[in-house]
This record gives sequence, C-alpha cells and structure tokens, in this order.
Amino acid sequence: MVFVQICVGSSCHLKGSQDIVELLEKAVEENNIADEVVLSGSFCVGKCNRVGVTVQVNDDTHVGITRENFAEFFKKNILDVIESERK
Repeated sequence: MVFVQICVGSSCHLKGSQDIVELLEKAVEENNIADEVVLSGSFCVGKCNRVGVTVQVNDDTHVGITRENFAEFFKKNILDVIESERK
C-alpha cells in the first residue's frame, strides 16, 4: 500500500494543490491502482518550496510538484513503488 499525502495548506493551495489532487485521482483511476493507493490531504508539512506543491509518499517528502513534472513524479514515486511492492 502506498500512502500519498498532498499538502493543501495555504502556500501549496496557492501553487496548485487542487490541480495535483485532480491529477493524482485521475492517474490512480487510469492505472487501476485504487486498491493500492491511499490519497489524503494534509496541512502544511513544513517543506514549502517557491514552486509547486509538496507531496509525501510513504515516508518520502517531494517538493515542487507541478502539472509539468507530475507524470515523471507519478511514475517514479508511485507506479514504480507499487511495482516493487508487488514483487
């Protein structure tokens, strides 16, 4: 199981956290991994960045997630993690 927390605090909200939430929901659905991913919102995790949203995947914190780098982030930090857990 992969636990994903998207920061929805005021700083990340202004930088597009709602877009990232929607992209995550859509990507999880398209990849048929809803039973392997838990998505939740989180208030500030204290890792604010000048650009993008902070997302925590399990115990790893990722800063600067944007629409532009979302696909790479999702593959590397969610799909690849799920694949490794299946082995």
